[in-house]
Amino acid sequence: MDSAYDARLIHEQVRSLGQIPIIDAHPRRDAAQKAELQAEAKRRKLLNFNYAEDVRYRERTTVERVNARLKDEFGGRTIRVRGNAKVMCHLMFGIVALAADQILRLIT
Repeated sequence: MDSAYDARLIHEQVRSLGQIPIIDAHPRRDAAQKAELQAEAKRRKLLNFNYAEDVRYRERTTVERVNARLKDEFGGRTIRVRGNAKVMCHLMFGIVALAADQILRLIT
């Protein structure tokens, strides 16, 4: 993640929208904060503890990978039909093809 996103204004804006920011903390030049973050990471690994933000981040990245594959490999980027029903049908065929591809990857 880009360290520029770890800004107070961005955190406040996301929270004002009623959402929870998923932005990694960046200690900048604060050596004490950097040491504390490293010690906390060791403790979490020792206890096998996952924050709710970590779980949401993993789910989000999974969804983003699916969306990216749908766009790049299964025709989701260029839709040449008009109308809600036709666009939905086009995208659902892409989803079916993506699901079939994932099942084949799982088997082999």
